[in-house]
Amino acid sequence: GNKVRKLEYLLAAAKEAGASRVLTLGAAGSHHVVAVAVFARRVGLAAEAVLVPQPASKHAADNLRAALAQGLEAHPVGAWALAPMALLRARAKGTFFIPLGGSNALGSMGYVDAVAELAQEVERGAMPEPDVIVVACGSGGTVAGLAAGLERAGMRTRVVGVAVADPVPIVARMTEWTTRRTALRAGVSPDGAWDRVEIEGRHVGHGYAVATEWGARAAEEAAMSGLGLDPTYTEKAYAAALGLARSRRDGTVLYWHTLSSAPLTALQEGGPAALPADLAALLRE
Repeated sequence: GNKVRKLEYLLAAAKEAGASRVLTLGAAGSHHVVAVAVFARRVGLAAEAVLVPQPASKHAADNLRAALAQGLEAHPVGAWALAPMALLRARAKGTFFIPLGGSNALGSMGYVDAVAELAQEVERGAMPEPDVIVVACGSGGTVAGLAAGLERAGMRTRVVGVAVADPVPIVARMTEWTTRRTALRAGVSPDGAWDRVEIEGRHVGHGYAVATEWGARAAEEAAMSGLGLDPTYTEKAYAAALGLARSRRDGTVLYWHTLSSAPLTALQEGGPAALPADLAALLRE
């Protein structure tokens, strides 16, 4: 999914720093944590993660099983407030820290690159220049990279980041912080990049990883085109994109899909048939 572009930069930095392992954090069923486990292993690094509770679902449990099968060493904690201390305890010599969602200025450069690819498609006539890109927004790194990349490419396109968690003002603040720093790294105006961004907060529903009725309807429509969505991120973003497209107020709307199309089944091979009790307890009804 969208994590791979960020990890291209972050894991390269870990190797350059001489690290032997990477440490990150996320919800128990985090896509980011799965991606870190998979790709750290491929480049010869051990992976650890501090995991916090999230609403229970088959999707979250499958993600957690996949991460464990890929060799993740998990450090479960009972609440987000306990995560900083757990990170300090787990952070040992030779460990490279990867932030929540891989979202910092370095990781977000992966999406500056993505916009360069988009600009090439527009230039060769494969698609019109979009007026707006709609994308899920959790930790904000994808939005940050897109905004900085659009500023660098000189495109007119705006970015609507669809918040997937409460509180929305905190999501917006995190996204602004990362956008401005990514813009500086990309050599463009932080104000210019951030002025392109709108954080849409009307699709959060009851919170992170909690499915919404309108998201479920959006998933049904997406399935007709062969596109699979997840309740945590892409159902909410796709619902927002459909709403914008149907309003016809925003011109050409491009939905940016962030869910991996690769099945988790192969990644789960060799993993536990049942989750360890301390990790299963993180998936709360």
